[in-house]
Amino acid sequence: MAKTVVVVPTYNERQNIGTILERVLGVAPEIEVVVVDDNSPDGTADVVRRAAESSPRVHLIERGAKLGLGTAYIRGFKYALDAGADLVMQMDADLSHDPKYIPDMLEAIRRHDVVIGSRYISGVNVVNWPIERLLLSYMANVYTRVITGLPVHDATGGFKCFRREVLEAIDLDEVISDGYCFQIEMNFRAWRKGFRITEVPIVFVDRHSGTSKMTKRIIWEAIYKVWILRLKGLTGRL
Repeated sequence: MAKTVVVVPTYNERQNIGTILERVLGVAPEIEVVVVDDNSPDGTADVVRRAAESSPRVHLIERGAKLGLGTAYIRGFKYALDAGADLVMQMDADLSHDPKYIPDMLEAIRRHDVVIGSRYISGVNVVNWPIERLLLSYMANVYTRVITGLPVHDATGGFKCFRREVLEAIDLDEVISDGYCFQIEMNFRAWRKGFRITEVPIVFVDRHSGTSKMTKRIIWEAIYKVWILRLKGLTGRL
């Protein structure tokens, strides 16, 4: 099995992170996890540190402040590449992304370059979201496809797997987005560079505990930055 590193950004996920680590590590003995914690005041890093002391497959990156989802993923991606990962996965720490789908994604990556765990590739597979949040997510993906042409049903999904070559081809220091739009931008950059993207169906269940990190700023960022991405794509600046 190719060396696989799963990147999990955290901020106040103490209640969930232990379960996530146990379930991800239980998928296969070759999988490692790197948690990028943004100085969580609830002690998330303490839980990860104890796990790392008992397992060499768990790694912790601590940042001094809440610096954003996009930069957390970039930091984790760079760590994984430096560690020699062949495949780099990303997932949320709130149990909304079920590790049981990791084998399906690893099977799909054998024939593709990017695999997205998709909520919308086979209908709408979202559990426990209020209708307003579901409509926001679904319409954001429709909007993205219309503006950018990206042939993906769940462009905003955060459960993904990349081949090493994809992340090496993307200038990670030039990624401009955070939140929703970070997911869109990474997909768009990979697609524009000619990499093969596919989606595998998952069931997304709203977070087990804690609070959502969604803000109005993240929503507005996604609305206007997809136009920036389209212009960059048209002018060959990606």
